[in-house]
Amino acid sequence: MTATIIDQGFGKSSSTTTAPRKPRSKEAETTIKDGYDPRLANKDLAPLKKQTWSWYNIFAFWMSDVHSVGGYVTAGSLFALGIASWQVFIALIVGIVIVQALVNLVAKPSQRTGVPFPVTMRSVFGVKGANIPAIIRGIIAVAWYGVQTFLASESLNIIFLKFFPGARTLAEDYSFLGLSALGWISYGILWVAQACVFWKGMDTIRKFTDFAGPLVYAVMFILAIYLVVRAGGFGAIDLNLSNGKPLGFVESIPVMITAIALVVSYFSGPMLNFGDFSRYCDSYTDVKKGNFWGLPVNFVVFSLLTVICASATVPVFGELITDPIKTVERIDTPFAILLGGVTFVTATVGINIVANFVSPAFDFSHVNPQKISWRTGGMIAAVGSVVITPWNWYSNDQAIHYTLDLLGALIGPLFGILIAGYFIVSHQRIAVDDLFAMSPKGHYWYRNGFNPNAVLALILAGVPSICCAVLPSPLKQMGIIDLTALSNFSWFIGAGLGLTAFTLLERHRPQIDQLSADGPKVNDGNIVK
Repeated sequence: MTATIIDQGFGKSSSTTTAPRKPRSKEAETTIKDGYDPRLANKDLAPLKKQTWSWYNIFAFWMSDVHSVGGYVTAGSLFALGIASWQVFIALIVGIVIVQALVNLVAKPSQRTGVPFPVTMRSVFGVKGANIPAIIRGIIAVAWYGVQTFLASESLNIIFLKFFPGARTLAEDYSFLGLSALGWISYGILWVAQACVFWKGMDTIRKFTDFAGPLVYAVMFILAIYLVVRAGGFGAIDLNLSNGKPLGFVESIPVMITAIALVVSYFSGPMLNFGDFSRYCDSYTDVKKGNFWGLPVNFVVFSLLTVICASATVPVFGELITDPIKTVERIDTPFAILLGGVTFVTATVGINIVANFVSPAFDFSHVNPQKISWRTGGMIAAVGSVVITPWNWYSNDQAIHYTLDLLGALIGPLFGILIAGYFIVSHQRIAVDDLFAMSPKGHYWYRNGFNPNAVLALILAGVPSICCAVLPSPLKQMGIIDLTALSNFSWFIGAGLGLTAFTLLERHRPQIDQLSADGPKVNDGNIVK
């Protein structure tokens, strides 16, 4: 087996490969070499033979991710923090610029190697140890998958109630595990629909996101124009939506910083997952271009539409409504409800598939590549999304913020360790073939397949980060100390501690060998210094 090194500026070097397994129609082809251990490789996890996505596909990915009911509700919930609308807007923009910078970092190793996130993590955690971040990320994605499916099902409920009056009985008189009978029907329909799109493969998913993102934009513009006209023009709209006494400049600064942290936490999941999609992109330049148009530019427009639509609901309906589903419901015309409902269902399905279906599919397949295919891994995630009954804990602003804090606490350390391992310790070089070598001679075997530094760094960063997310609330209720502000920064704390701990541990007791930029020396398939 000829070793392949990935290095910044060098790209993928040439190597002798065996014929790839015949892929399904229209699916991306991967290269599985003779020396790849079957316990580490299948046609979904192996390096791509050809990367075909353009910057627009990345742009459409972020449109589908941003233009969701969850994104709209989360942005709207920031108004409850007590700052003015223009301050909310600034917080949204600053937060998304930070997200763009971080996404560009996490995208690079997967784009260079052509492998998904869990395989990339083998270079840091070891060929066996990478299952630790894979399982953690898979569980987080399952939670979000359930949340987004539930939010989309609420849109479908509105359509049923409008066009089938008899459905109200199912919505009000029958329930199971906290969800009405109608809710179960809508959830089930969307569950099956998403599974069908996912089952068709990545090419179908790409086409779906290319369509879903622009569709939501068009409907959001129509909704904004309708609400502004019905309100009597922009002169009748008060863009200051903050509740309570306005905060002074000095008082507002920590609140705005908190809002920025919440924005980053909201995108922490797709941020960590992004390598699963950047691997398909033709060049790193295209990745950065797609991220620029899909994040700051796209998010500026989305934020403006969010503020305008939410502000206009006050003069139009007499109350502030930050949920687009409820806004469409209040319009109370069949066409508007049908168009809005279908659009927000499509948008939420889009983000759910790309952000919360594809990634756990790779994660669960990574645990046992020969027995769990990418499709089987995705269905495991889909079943798990029902078991957690997301409708029971994602129902108010406090729950939204608490969820973001907790998820960010789990994701942050993994992000920090990956960035430290690839950019600081390995100097942006990965021996691709050794990612699939289950041998003590393999470059990423470390100690019995685990990098002890990565595991220890995860513990050192994860425990404080989780404590920051879950302890402040009970401590405040018991009257001990008020540390609630700390919980909003759990992602940053976890990421910073993970990066620092792993870097220091590797300097103190190095586990990752340094690869030469001129190419590795090869000895029976083993890369040596």
